[in-house]
Amino acid sequence: MDSIVNKLTEIEDAASAIVRHAEEQKEVLNREYEEKRRVFDQELETSTQKRLDDIQRGLDIRISSLLSDQSDSGAETLWALRKDYEEKHTEYAHEILKRITEV
Repeated sequence: MDSIVNKLTEIEDAASAIVRHAEEQKEVLNREYEEKRRVFDQELETSTQKRLDDIQRGLDIRISSLLSDQSDSGAETLWALRKDYEEKHTEYAHEILKRITEV
């Protein structure tokens, strides 16, 4: 009977040791997992921020180009209108006077 009790005690001790070892391994694996997750999150944040910065730079360049084009176009239109006025202002004045006097 003592030998059965001793064997059961040995089995219980072995089972307890296995459970302790599994819990220790679980702790180690949890720490490893948390570290890997932290590194992944940090790398993801860095790459996302870099991508956002690249997109923002591209948009800034595009907007600057569009504004420059519009400014150039506006200046050309203004120059064309001034040139037209300088060349035809007398004709415009006669046309305005003619319309006023027809009424």
